[in-house]
Amino acid sequence: MRWRRVAVRGPSMSPTLTDGDVVLVRFGATVRAGDVVLVRWPERPGQLSVKRADRPADDGWWVRGDNPFGSTDSRTLGPAEVVAVVRARIWPRPGRVRAASSRDG
Repeated sequence: MRWRRVAVRGPSMSPTLTDGDVVLVRFGATVRAGDVVLVRWPERPGQLSVKRADRPADDGWWVRGDNPFGSTDSRTLGPAEVVAVVRARIWPRPGRVRAASSRDG
């Protein structure tokens, strides 16, 4: 499995993550509903986004931003391909990025 640092851009994952946060992602990790993930959109192959995995879909995962008023996600773009799972924030406040429980969504 491979690790990579990723910078978060935009307000879509607020309050969990904010613009400018740097997270550590793990490629090849098992995805579970509620995980924060790095995704690629079939309609936007050059764009990677950080979202929350909601549920498996036929063509990938249905994902959403934690900020419903500031997120372009599966509600607009359909299912996404999960390429990595976010494991921790490394800057500016290091710590684990927790999965949402089923009662949070």
